[in-house]
Amino acid sequence: MNDTKQATEKYWDALKEVMDPEFPISVVDMGLIRGIDKEGSMIKVTMTYTSTGCACMVWIESDIKERLLKEEEVENVEIEVQWSPAWTVHDMTEEGKNKMQHWGVRS
Repeated sequence: MNDTKQATEKYWDALKEVMDPEFPISVVDMGLIRGIDKEGSMIKVTMTYTSTGCACMVWIESDIKERLLKEEEVENVEIEVQWSPAWTVHDMTEEGKNKMQHWGVRS
């Protein structure tokens, strides 16, 4: 695990509790979270969505902020959405792919 990921591992774990509203899969396992950085008491999340027409963007971002703000040392959360490269099923974790298959969605 690289140093940046190791330093933010607890936030990655916290975001495994944030579910995609359309599938019972975390935003991490769905592959929506591209990076997490910590700068003092601020957490910066870089993320994407499965499509530009995702109707749940506001809810997902709100859920991400709400969850990270539960961490004692976090006072602010900034989210940057990146559209390039575009999300693909290859961004999903193995756990996410397995859950999708369980629900009958094949990649």
